[in-house]
Amino acid sequence: QAPLVESGGGLVQAGGSLRLSCVASETIFSLTVGWFRQAPGKQREFVARITGGGSTFYAGSVKGRFTIARDNAKNTVYLQMNDLKPDDTGVYYCLNEMAPNWGKGTLVTVSS
Repeated sequence: QAPLVESGGGLVQAGGSLRLSCVASETIFSLTVGWFRQAPGKQREFVARITGGGSTFYAGSVKGRFTIARDNAKNTVYLQMNDLKPDDTGVYYCLNEMAPNWGKGTLVTVSS
């Protein structure tokens, strides 16, 4: 399956917000979709996940600040990121966890 396509990254000051989008070329109605990130020099890590049933899961470092949501009509999963911190800097990827195929990601840079 084609990878999901991420967008919405950019440069933001600490305390700011960004909303990332993850668009699929086909229906995401029943998919479990995850957001992951990779900071410079570090391994890729889990950020958030939403199941086909709408259950959500978050890494401890982002809980309370990030929100994952889906719009099945638009085949899109969003990651709303608030109160961003410099440690949130990295390339963000979304993934269809039922048929993993990494995309190019979108870069988020948080300045202090």
